[in-house]
Amino acid sequence: MKKGFIGGSFDPITVGHVDMIERASKQVDQLTVAILINKEKNCMFSLDERTKMARAALKNLKNVEITSFEGHMATYVLDNKFDVVFRGLRNASDFEYEIGLSQLYAKFYNGKCDTVYLMTKPEYSYICSNIVRQNFSLGADVSGWVPDSVLELMKKYSK
Repeated sequence: MKKGFIGGSFDPITVGHVDMIERASKQVDQLTVAILINKEKNCMFSLDERTKMARAALKNLKNVEITSFEGHMATYVLDNKFDVVFRGLRNASDFEYEIGLSQLYAKFYNGKCDTVYLMTKPEYSYICSNIVRQNFSLGADVSGWVPDSVLELMKKYSK
C-alpha cells in the first residue's frame, strides 16, 4: 500500500488545498492530511475548528484521513512510514522556499520517502490561508476561496 502525506496549518483550508489534496489522493492508496500544531503560530482557528473544516471539505475523499501532528515533520513522516510527501507550489516564491526545504528533508528521509510537488491551478494561484484570514477578518466576501462548508464553519467559529 502506497501512503502519502500532506501537512499544513490549514488555517483555514482553501479551495487550492482541496484541489491539491484531491489530486494527491489519486496517486496513493491512503493519504493523510495532517494539521500542524505550532504553538508559535497564532492561528485564527483552533485545532479542533481546523480539523472540522478539513473534514467538511474533504468528506467525499474515501482514502483521505485527517489527523494532527506536532514537532518535526520529517520525523513524523518517517515514524509513520509515508512513501511520499506532497507539497503545493503557487509561484516562484513558493519554489524558492520549497527547494531548500526539499533538500533539507531529503537528508532526513535518506531515500525512504520522496517529495512530490503539485502546481496549483491558475485560478487558485493567488489564494492562500493568510489572504483568506485577512479578508475574512475585515468582513470581505471570501466565498469561492474556501469551500462553502468551510465558510459556514468560519462564520460560526468567528462569532
